[in-house]
Amino acid sequence: QVQLVESGGGLVQPGGSLRLSCAASGRIFSINDMGWYRTTPEKERELVATITGGGGTTYQDSVKGRFTISIDNAENTVYLQMNSVKPEDTAVYYCNGEFKLDVFGTTWHGWGQGTQVTVSS
Repeated sequence: QVQLVESGGGLVQPGGSLRLSCAASGRIFSINDMGWYRTTPEKERELVATITGGGGTTYQDSVKGRFTISIDNAENTVYLQMNSVKPEDTAVYYCNGEFKLDVFGTTWHGWGQGTQVTVSS
């Protein structure tokens, strides 16, 4: 019913910047919340940042002050601006979202396919 498509991953040097985007499409009435998670071969999936439809945000401590999550409700798109990236930010980044599908409160929750971010010189 809803598709999440990530873009913007790639190779970036330490100290550089990258912006990830996640566009949601489908029968969306409103956004409850969207977010970014990441995983590596050594770590299970961990929260990076989340944002509600109203703009409330949460961040993992290790990215506070470096990453900024934002949302465009009109375009059903969430962004993750990644600044001052470090090698330990290397991971597959997944978009996550929960959406209301109608006025009756039907919800959908799901994941994007993931996008690789590699921080290396």
